[in-house]
Order: sequence, then structure tokens, then C-alpha cells
Amino acid sequence: VQAATRSPYSHMGVVMFQHGKPFVFEAVQPVKYTPLQSWLNRGQGGRYVVKRPRQALTPAQQTRLSQSAQPFVGKPYDLTFEWSDARIYCSELVWKMYERSLGLQLAPLAKLGSFDLRHPAVQAKLRERYDQQVPLNEPVISPQAVFDSPLLKTVASR
Repeated sequence: VQAATRSPYSHMGVVMFQHGKPFVFEAVQPVKYTPLQSWLNRGQGGRYVVKRPRQALTPAQQTRLSQSAQPFVGKPYDLTFEWSDARIYCSELVWKMYERSLGLQLAPLAKLGSFDLRHPAVQAKLRERYDQQVPLNEPVISPQAVFDSPLLKTVASR
């Protein structure tokens, strides 16, 4: 079981095997299992990075991690980055799976307000999604924080 991302600033998911074939469990619309090759084909320029925990998972841990995916199957993608399970975004999915199944927090949570939100494009997106009620204290986990986790090591990249 591995965490995978197409680039440091892109979608991520967890690679799992079903019936002997690799899939990426990812938060898209809706949260689902995507055949690994289809997931890779969507990557910009064919780039990807595969990481796994520095400490190898036991078979029991792998099973728990795989089982932790089930409550998220079919959930809608979370465009507002809320820290609930009603909707899920990509790095939130990976973080919650590892934390809930193994007690492993891949990176510290941050507050939405801790990010630089001054860029005009960001401001426009915030107005579109939240109007004037931007939840600056909402816990979030960025893809970059998961990607940079010292608990993960790169095992493949292109």
C-alpha cells in the first residue's frame, strides 16, 4: 500500500491491489478506486511520485489501511476543504486513512488562514466558495504537507 501523487502540487491517493491489480483510491468526484494506469495517464507529462511509509507496514497494517477506505467510497469531492467526512479532498483522504487505520499523522494539520490567501485568483476562489464567510480556522492538510512528510520515502518517480 503506497501513497502516490502525479506531482508535488497535484492529486494524490493510496495505491491498493484489488484482485491482484493495482488501483489508486482517490478523492475525485466521487471518491473511488481508479485503475493505476488510468490514473497515471491523467498526469501532466506522465509525471508521478510513489511514496510509502519509511517503516514497512505489516500485513495486518496493510489490511487495516485498505479497510479504512470503505467509509469514503462514493463520497463527493470537497471543494470547500471542510474537515468533515461528508465530502473529502485528496490530501484529506490520504491523511485520514493513515491516521484512522494506523494512528500515523503524515503531517501536522494547519488552519486555512495560515496559508497565503492574498493572490487575486485565490481571493476570487474564496469568494466563489465561501462568499464573505471564509473559515480561516478550519483545519486543513495540504497536498504539499503530505508530499513532504518525513514519515514517507520515495520509492518510484518519473
